[in-house]
Amino acid sequence: MTQGIILAAGYSSRAETNKMLLTHKGKFLIVHAVEGMLPFVDEVIVVTGHYHEEVKEALKSYSKVTIVYNSDYSKGMFSSIQAGVRKTKGDFFILPGDCPFVSNDTYQKMLLGSKEIRVPVYQNQTGHPLFIKCSVKDELLNEPVTSNLKLFRNRHDYEIIKTEDSQILMDIDTPRDYQKL
Repeated sequence: MTQGIILAAGYSSRAETNKMLLTHKGKFLIVHAVEGMLPFVDEVIVVTGHYHEEVKEALKSYSKVTIVYNSDYSKGMFSSIQAGVRKTKGDFFILPGDCPFVSNDTYQKMLLGSKEIRVPVYQNQTGHPLFIKCSVKDELLNEPVTSNLKLFRNRHDYEIIKTEDSQILMDIDTPRDYQKL
């Protein structure tokens, strides 16, 4: 079983609005992220926080989406990662919701990798999503909440998955980032 975790718990303070509900081509960004991941996983776990009700409402029609409210979202992104990981039963992807346009080819290549942690790379830059085998789940859950995914990843012999997908570097944080779409 492979699951996906999409992080959608933050304040979106730099965006000055709930960026998960910004639209592109008639769909919310969180919907693009979910629909892009769904063909490659058995379930998508969306971790919410500050905008819990709004994100939950936007995704209510997706039967393969589980909403997990992170009551500790104010402690930062790693608390949301851990909240999502607690709900996994197998291997999993982790994707920030503001990186919604990862290509099918990237997901497929990452599934075909062999190491416990896999990271996509475009033009020598690492991006999202990360793929993590369930064999390191407990180690990730035992990290202090003040840690981050990069620190965790760097302590492992992770696999670089080369892609031609510039979208793995996308990060929609500001109104200007959104306008570039």
